[in-house]
Amino acid sequence: MTSILKAAVLAASLTTMAATPAFAGDCSYKKNKTTAQMSHSPDIVSVAAGNADFGTLVAAVKAADLVGTLQGDGPFTVFAPTNAAFDALPSGTVPTLLKPENKSQLQGVLTYHVIAGEVRAADLVKAIQDNGGVYNVRTVNGGTLSAQLIDGTPYLIDENRNAAKITATDIDASNGVVHVIDKVVLPSM
Repeated sequence: MTSILKAAVLAASLTTMAATPAFAGDCSYKKNKTTAQMSHSPDIVSVAAGNADFGTLVAAVKAADLVGTLQGDGPFTVFAPTNAAFDALPSGTVPTLLKPENKSQLQGVLTYHVIAGEVRAADLVKAIQDNGGVYNVRTVNGGTLSAQLIDGTPYLIDENRNAAKITATDIDASNGVVHVIDKVVLPSM
């Protein structure tokens, strides 16, 4: 991992801790995993690679040189778009992002799907409810996602006002947790 990316991850981690006291300040949910469970669980990249629904995501993580980052200690929360979510992007978007010359843009898109720290679904829903129905979270790339409940289901609203439904939650990894989303969320560019 480049020193710039390491610094960005560290800065985002510190910003997230300061900006999201409901998650960063209350770490009781992080104690649910024992050391033995963590050492036997696959990391976030392995979790994604082990599921055919995340083939495009895994290819993008590799193209963006983020494998090492997402295999790091974390903890991280990843909102993982499915292949169908990537397929729903405008034609040509994914092939364009996967080109080497677009690596920094791809890194920005992918790190917009990552939060420093481990956020369980129940904690996210509680934070939404405790904050009047909208909970803003800082992503690793420095952008903001708004978490909201729509008809009782958690959604992420990106900076462009696009909504992604959280369709599966709390998939454990040794270095965090993965939640599945049905759309690719995009930072404002």
